[in-house]
Amino acid sequence: MSNIRIALLAFVAALSFAGAAGAQSSKSTTDMSGMSEKAPAAGASDAAAASDLTEGEVRKVDKDNKKLTIKHGPLKNLDMPGMTMVFGVKDDAMLDKLETGAKVRFQAEKIDGKIVVTKIEAAR
Repeated sequence: MSNIRIALLAFVAALSFAGAAGAQSSKSTTDMSGMSEKAPAAGASDAAAASDLTEGEVRKVDKDNKKLTIKHGPLKNLDMPGMTMVFGVKDDAMLDKLETGAKVRFQAEKIDGKIVVTKIEAAR
């Protein structure tokens, strides 16, 4: 009797799984039907990149050590809360354009285990 129960439960589970998988595959096909195969316009990618920038304030520019201290909001791409921290810079020329107290928008990435400012601009 227990073998019949186990077989019945296995059969019901298999049917449930097959039904869920079928519904999921038909949903993704339906969702994709209205999408264009073209790449997004350059303006759209520029807007997305701008939204990835984090607001901050330059606290210190250390040209000798090629570092920048910034008080910043959350860094979403690094899953990091807002704080004040020291960053390396991808390009030393960034440091020449900055001064203490400047309001900036920037992007930081983890490169070779270090968090580095890869893009920075004056806040608008």
